[in-house]
Amino acid sequence: MMNRELVNFFLDHLSIERRLSSHTITSYSTDLEQFTAFIAPTELSHVQALTIRKWLISLSDDSIQNRSINRKLATLRTFYKYLLRSGKIAENPMTSIRMVKTTKKIPQFVRESEMENLVNNQKIATNFSEARDELILFLLYGTGIRLAELISLQNNQVNLAAKTIRVIGKRNKERVIPIPGLLIDLIATYRSFCTVEHTHLLLTDKGEPLYPMFVQRLVKKNLGEYSQLEKLSPHVLRHTYATHLLNKGADLNAIKELLGHANLAATQVYTHNSMEKMKAIYLQAHPKA
Repeated sequence: MMNRELVNFFLDHLSIERRLSSHTITSYSTDLEQFTAFIAPTELSHVQALTIRKWLISLSDDSIQNRSINRKLATLRTFYKYLLRSGKIAENPMTSIRMVKTTKKIPQFVRESEMENLVNNQKIATNFSEARDELILFLLYGTGIRLAELISLQNNQVNLAAKTIRVIGKRNKERVIPIPGLLIDLIATYRSFCTVEHTHLLLTDKGEPLYPMFVQRLVKKNLGEYSQLEKLSPHVLRHTYATHLLNKGADLNAIKELLGHANLAATQVYTHNSMEKMKAIYLQAHPKA
């Protein structure tokens, strides 16, 4: 079977059977395209572990970060597990391949004072675009949802009476997130300006569903006026949401459920941010520090 066919079968499996987001499927597709180009003209079903190790070396020589290399390895691991399970290969070449070592990154977040400045400087929306842009920012910060979750959010997932939104996360896992009064007002304002009937909550000026680059540009532009962080993205607002909750005393297990993490280890990374804050307070306030 040709390489393109194998990849297409796999991507269909991710989309139809596992129901992964289009963003995640695109990442898998990109990684497999890069690997297929590297091994050409070898067939994917004939790849040996040595070839995969050579690819890892080439990625490292190209200064690809270990974290990105591990993501590509995770793609190959999932891909070859699928091929083995579906009978398209007899042996899995990934069995002896190990992840490369990485240093744990502390999530970057916007400081509370900077977010307060952003909130306090928002002008009253006078049209659809202004209302939508403001709603995007505060949905990301006020709920901690992922970019893909924001883009796919449907009108019927918003319950203003119950003050909640129902989010469909990774692996089609559903969670319900409470929303603050500010967001309720922003959603109502946005809907009052929206003249297009659509299943999606958030739309472009042309009345079509949002796309990732639209949101990324919007976040970078607006946060750039208040924060000095080098990287300003929708995911930074997710980190900011979690860190601010933890700093205000929220239970770690509760934050895990709000973020839709599969396990507590993924959420515990935010405790590092809180520890850094406590150290700063100690050094500033303690007479013997």
